[in-house]
Amino acid sequence: MTIALLVIFISAPLVFTLLFFFTAPYGRYFRQGWGPSLTARAGWMLMEAPALLVIGIIVVSSGQRVGTLTLLLLGLWEIHYLYRTCLFPLLMRGSSKRFPLLLVVFAFIFNSLNGYANGMFLATGPLAAGSFISSLRVCIGIALFAAGFLTHVWSDSDLRRLRKPGEIAYKIPRGGLWEYVSNPNYFGEITEWCGWALATWSLPGLGFAVFTIANLVPRAWANRRWYLDTFDDYPRERKSVIPFVF
Repeated sequence: MTIALLVIFISAPLVFTLLFFFTAPYGRYFRQGWGPSLTARAGWMLMEAPALLVIGIIVVSSGQRVGTLTLLLLGLWEIHYLYRTCLFPLLMRGSSKRFPLLLVVFAFIFNSLNGYANGMFLATGPLAAGSFISSLRVCIGIALFAAGFLTHVWSDSDLRRLRKPGEIAYKIPRGGLWEYVSNPNYFGEITEWCGWALATWSLPGLGFAVFTIANLVPRAWANRRWYLDTFDDYPRERKSVIPFVF
């Protein structure tokens, strides 16, 4: 687990810095020159699969007694990744989009390491009912995770509804959190994993939250810049990902 954590914590600031200069070439930013590519659906399913499978395999095969809190947290993780690995790609509009194989490989490796680190913690960590303060922390963390997940799923659904069947043009999302940030889906995902870090109170949880921020904040900034460059009437007061802040 130590090596996995070192890779996650060392790569986070590197990823954060690089992504402000080089926007990852998938989605609206896909471009040739990054080697072989897969369909976007296949790419998402393949790169997210380790996150769905590894953590469960480790917890189940550990031989340790699994408590209620561990099962609850494992269930939250699996719900998120069932959505990201299976449902999100199947609901994706624009099935002809491509995803660079190189990025799929990098994401596959990260998700394997991240699933391993968090799985080892759940399997062996001191997750049990404790003091009032620790119990309150867990409850707040789980509430943040749930709120972030719902925000994430709702925002993805909003984006899909913007286009009628057969349409490929981008449009300006409006209403709800879209009036405050350009990427409420990313805001929801960041909230989820900050909640996870709080609920688990662990280095693997913290590492995942830090990496999520490092990965999504530059992407959110690039998306807001793209909207401003593409649409003359895009609301300039919208922040990138954190309402009223950034």
